[in-house]
Amino acid sequence: MAPVTSLTASVHQRLATALSAALPEAGPADPLLRRSDRADFQANGILALAKKAKANPRDLATQVVSHVVTGDVIKEIEVSGPGFLNVTITDRAITENLAARYADADRVGVPHSAHPGTTVIDYAQPNVAKEMHVGHLRSAVIGDAVVRILEFTGETVVRRHHIGDWGTQFGMLIQYLDEHPHELDHKASEEVSGEEAMSNLDRLYKTARKLFDGDEEFKTRARRRVVDLQAGDPHTLAIWQKFVDESKIYFFSVFEKLDMRIRDEDIVGESGYNDMLAQTCRLLEESGVAVRSEGALCVFFEDVKGPDGNPVPLIVQKSDGGYGYAATDLSAIRDRVFALKANTLLYVVDARQSLHFKMVFETARRAGWLNEDVKAHQLAFGTVLGKDGKPFKTREGETVKLVDLLDEAVDRATAVVGEKRDKVGLTDEEVVENGRYVGIGAVKYADLSTSAVRDYKFDLDQMVSLNGDTSVYLQYAYARIQSILRKAGEARPLAHPELELAPAERALGLHLDQFGELLAEVAAGYEPHKLASYLYQLASHLTTFYDQCHVLSPDNAPEVVENRLFLVDLTGRTLHLGMALLGIRTPDKL
Repeated sequence: MAPVTSLTASVHQRLATALSAALPEAGPADPLLRRSDRADFQANGILALAKKAKANPRDLATQVVSHVVTGDVIKEIEVSGPGFLNVTITDRAITENLAARYADADRVGVPHSAHPGTTVIDYAQPNVAKEMHVGHLRSAVIGDAVVRILEFTGETVVRRHHIGDWGTQFGMLIQYLDEHPHELDHKASEEVSGEEAMSNLDRLYKTARKLFDGDEEFKTRARRRVVDLQAGDPHTLAIWQKFVDESKIYFFSVFEKLDMRIRDEDIVGESGYNDMLAQTCRLLEESGVAVRSEGALCVFFEDVKGPDGNPVPLIVQKSDGGYGYAATDLSAIRDRVFALKANTLLYVVDARQSLHFKMVFETARRAGWLNEDVKAHQLAFGTVLGKDGKPFKTREGETVKLVDLLDEAVDRATAVVGEKRDKVGLTDEEVVENGRYVGIGAVKYADLSTSAVRDYKFDLDQMVSLNGDTSVYLQYAYARIQSILRKAGEARPLAHPELELAPAERALGLHLDQFGELLAEVAAGYEPHKLASYLYQLASHLTTFYDQCHVLSPDNAPEVVENRLFLVDLTGRTLHLGMALLGIRTPDKL
C-alpha cells in the first residue's frame, strides 16, 4: 500500500503555495501550521514573514487567503488576530483520508522513513551470576519499545545486550566451581527453570564469597584464576562459560515474563571485545588521543574536573595493565562502526552513567571513529522510585527483585480481570492470559508514559486502575471496540465520505490522521512517552465519541452505522498498532 498523505501535510502544502504566490520574493516559506482549538488548524508563519518583508501582517494574511483554493480539502480559511490563519477542513477530506488509512491493514497509511540508516541499540544489560532487579527494568522496557518503533519506520536495527560477563569477580566463582565441579550440573532429562538457575547461582556465589572472605589460600587461588581467565586459559574459560549459560537460562525466563524477545546472537557481553582491547589502546596512544599518566593510559578533558579542581581523566588502561569499562566501551564503538556499519549508536543506560558516556563518546570523536556521519547518543533514564519518592527498595532496605515485582503486577491484574469475567464471558485460561497481558502492560506503560530521563513512582494500585492514564484504560478501550464490532451483526465498517461529521467524529478523525507524523517525531527523538501520550488522547477522544455518537443505535441510518463502525475499527487498529510498538498486548475481551 502507498503511504497516505496526512491532512496536515496537505494543508501545509496549500498554504505554502499561497504564501509563495502572495510574496514571491520571500522564496519557500513555512506557514507554521499546528492543531488549534479555534479551528482545525492555525497557521502562525505570516507574522515572521511580514516582519521580514516589512509588510502589514493582516494585509499579507488577507492576500494569502485570496490565493488558497478551497473546496476539496480546505472548507474555509479566515484571518484572525494580528495575522493568524484559522483553517477548517471539509468533512469529506477527513473521511477520505481515514478510508485510505483503513485500506492499509498493516501500517494504517504510515510511511517509512525517507532516509533509513542502521542503528545499533545497546539495552537490557543484566550481569552474569547476579539477580536482575528493578533497576534493570527501564533499560529493557525503553530499549524494546525504541527497537520496535525504529524498525517500524524502516530503520535497520541491530540489538546489542552488553551483559556484565567479565572481570575480577569471576576468579572467585570459577575457582570455587573448579574445586566443586558438580554444583551447576543438570540432569540430562531435566529442563531447569529460570528461578532454579538463579537459585543455583545465588547459592554458589554466597558459598564462594564466604570461602573467599575466610580462607586466605582460597583467596590467593581465586586471584590467580583471574589472570588465567584474562590470558584465555581453555579450562578456565570452559568453567566461566558454565556461569554464562546458567545465567542465560535465568535472563531468558525474565525477558519472557516481560513479553520481550531476546535472541542469543544479540548478547555480546564485555567478553565479546577482549580481543580488541590492546589494539584500541594502541590506536588511542599512537594518535595522541590518550597519554600515559602515572603509568595509566588516560584521556583528559578541559571541562571534566574533580572537587579539587584537577582534571579527572577517562582511564582506558590501568597502571597494572588491566583494562576498565572505557576500553571495552571504546572497542564496542569500533566494532559497531566498522564491522556493523552503524550510522547511529544508541545506549539505553542509567542517567548516572552520563559522564562516563560523555567522555567515551568524546574520545571516540577525537579518534575519528565518530563523526558527522556516525553519531552516538545516550538515551539516559531516571530512577524507579517507591510511593515515598525514594529509590524503590524492599521493607528490609534491599533492592527489589525484578521477578517478584512482575509476579505481583500480574497477580494484581489477574484479580482486576477476574472481577469482570462473568460480565465479559471469560474462560479460566483467558483470565490467566489477560491477567498477564494487563499486569506486564501496566508495568511497561507506567515506565514508557514518563519521559525517560525523569524518575517515576512505582505504584501498582495506580498502574492496574481502569481510570486515568494507564495501560488498562487503553486495553479496555480496545476491548470495547472489539465488543462493538462483534455486536454489529450484519452491519459492516464502511466509509461514507458524503456524510456530515459530528464534532466528536471530526476530533477523533483529525487525531487519527496525526499518527504517522507523531511516530516520525517519536523515532527521531527516541521518545516513546510521546506515543503513550498520543494513545491516551486517542482513547479519550474515543470515550467522548461514544458518549456523543451512538454507534449501533436503531435510530441511525444504515450508512451512519457503517461510517461510525469504520471510525471505531480504524481507532482499534491504531490503538493495537501503537500499543504493539510499546511492547504491550491488547486482548479482544477484557
